Amino acid sequence: MPATKKKDPGKTSSQPWLHQQGREIQKFGQLRQFPVALSYEARQYSCERLNQVLADTQILFALYKKHHWLMRGPTFYQLHLLLDKHAGEQLELVDALAERVQTLGGIAVGDPRHVAELTRVPRPPDGAEEVPAMLSRLLEAHELILTEAHDAAARVMELGDDGTNDLLVSDIVRTGELQAWFLAEHLVDTPLVKTVSTGEEVKAAAGARR
Repeated sequence: MPATKKKDPGKTSSQPWLHQQGREIQKFGQLRQFPVALSYEARQYSCERLNQVLADTQILFALYKKHHWLMRGPTFYQLHLLLDKHAGEQLELVDALAERVQTLGGIAVGDPRHVAELTRVPRPPDGAEEVPAMLSRLLEAHELILTEAHDAAARVMELGDDGTNDLLVSDIVRTGELQAWFLAEHLVDTPLVKTVSTGEEVKAAAGARR
């Protein structure tokens, strides 16, 4: 639909200009020239690696929200809160990654349909899974992102991109490691009420009661 017809410039109007369409002024994968003391090649490589981590991190954020909503069972309250906390921290990382791409002159992947084309995080079932399966799925996504971040950090460092290296190490890696620890501890099969005694301990306790 064409834009609203232009009115006489001598008249004032509060009518918004609706249904406007324009040409794409920068394609995904192309970079603008910014005075950031990095070569075009270094910035382009960093943007490619950052966009991969960004796409996977957006999916991880969505998984956290999905599992936060679908949590159930005796640990519902604790995990419901924990997963939402982790989701908020991942959303902050999404913004930091996107801003870094833009700082380097690139285009950050943002449309969810584009994200789905780039991500390597496996798609979960549309329905609900058992709690251990949901936590395991989150841990696997974390490890995938951490593997990518470790490799990307080392390679961009070789190209002199200290800012991207710092973001990947200080934010992506450290946050991901901490969150993975919190999740993994919920998968430890440990007794809640009493310890599991060995055979010798059981015999000794029985003898003491005689």
